[in-house]
Amino acid sequence: MPVIKVLFVTSEIAPLIKTGGLADVSGALPAALRTLNIDVRVLVPGYPQVMAQMGPSEVVATFNELPGFPPSRLIFSIMKTGVPLLVLDCPKLFSRDGGPYMDPETGHDWTDNPIRFGLLSKVAAVLSSDASPLSWHPDLVHGNDWQTGLIGVYLSVATGAVPNIITIHNLAFQGNFRPKKVKLLHLPPDCFSINGVELYGKMSFLKAGLYYAWHITTVSANYACEIQGDELGFGLQGLLQSRTKDITGILNGIDTSDWNSETDKYLPAHFSPTRMSGKAHNKQALQQRMGLQVDPAIPLLAVVSRLTHQKGLDLLLEIVPRLLDFPVQLVILGSGDAVMQQDARDLAQLYPGKVAVLIGFDEGLSHQIEAGADIFIMPSRFEPCGLNQFYSQRYGTPPVVHNTGGLADSVVDCTPETLKDGTASGFVFSGMTTDNLYATIQRAVDLYRDERKWKALRKNCMKKDFSWESSARAYREVYLKVLGRS
Repeated sequence: MPVIKVLFVTSEIAPLIKTGGLADVSGALPAALRTLNIDVRVLVPGYPQVMAQMGPSEVVATFNELPGFPPSRLIFSIMKTGVPLLVLDCPKLFSRDGGPYMDPETGHDWTDNPIRFGLLSKVAAVLSSDASPLSWHPDLVHGNDWQTGLIGVYLSVATGAVPNIITIHNLAFQGNFRPKKVKLLHLPPDCFSINGVELYGKMSFLKAGLYYAWHITTVSANYACEIQGDELGFGLQGLLQSRTKDITGILNGIDTSDWNSETDKYLPAHFSPTRMSGKAHNKQALQQRMGLQVDPAIPLLAVVSRLTHQKGLDLLLEIVPRLLDFPVQLVILGSGDAVMQQDARDLAQLYPGKVAVLIGFDEGLSHQIEAGADIFIMPSRFEPCGLNQFYSQRYGTPPVVHNTGGLADSVVDCTPETLKDGTASGFVFSGMTTDNLYATIQRAVDLYRDERKWKALRKNCMKKDFSWESSARAYREVYLKVLGRS
């Protein structure tokens, strides 16, 4: 099979720059694809964090006369995973403090985000057409989320354009701006229409990406269906319904070398499905670190999450006093909505030794929580894919999840039947109410008290395969289909 050359375009990539799951996918998927005879090169903006962590590098192209954009250059480097990296260096747009999207002083998005990610899309289009200054030419360009949504628009008027696909990691983030941006970004004037980039009177990066892409992927099969409905379509369901044959849901994987209970550098003790004693040591260490009562018999519930409405944690915080009567303990690591943060802190103060909260993020602690907790709570209202339910199962911590998106695709509800046939891997509830969440956590705690059944459930969780291998093969099939080689 001939090599497929793919330009993978993303606004963030782990471990260089990360705000969420997109970075994890961008860091892991290209590496997995390269094991399948796919020559992937990743294009990413040259944020200070990226520039500082690059290995040996060289400038391979300059772009001084792209209409509407400041001068930029392209720097070639190679990541530690062996994935070639093309860094778009434009100090005027990317060399600034803070995260990739937001001004840390105001807490608002950078006002020039349309230009910043318009340039990312424009350069991707140049590299994917006859105008490319590089000797390496992709067969296909793969964009991710709204920040790459204009690739297809620019390619629509380019000579020698290759096919393009886009992956939706979260349809709720669309990159919608005022119509005048069409002119500022030097887009084709006729693209501002319902059959183009226009969405309810605004210019939408994501709408453009979905309309002009040859194929669309999402990060789970269930989410691919959900976004074609009114509830989770966020105004784009009509377009997505019209393109239903061009949409493929592919569940994300995780880095199984990083998330490995037998080798994890962050864990006080290692463990495996056949040697589970280390799990108890991790629970004890977590209880001690977080100031919880050290008691192996009390079920320890855990949350590692953004504290937002989407994640459904308002429901959990509301029922904590009722849950503590079981009894249980609760540890929360995360940040987000100011009201939720304060509610969580208040619970920790009200119930010392039973509830522990750390506002912020700590990579090592997140691993210790996944390993030391007994039950992971993930009641998201919607979840395109999710990652923590993978980590939890891999570490023998059955998750409680809402029946949505990737959660529904990756967690099998524990029933007598699924426990008997070895497929059970957590607890799934439908209907976003406090009573439904409470009842499902109660179901999990009741099973926890049955040592034999709980041990079987943990083993089920840990034997599941969440590596990137199968996901990468599915992406390869999409590439072959788009290129007409399947």
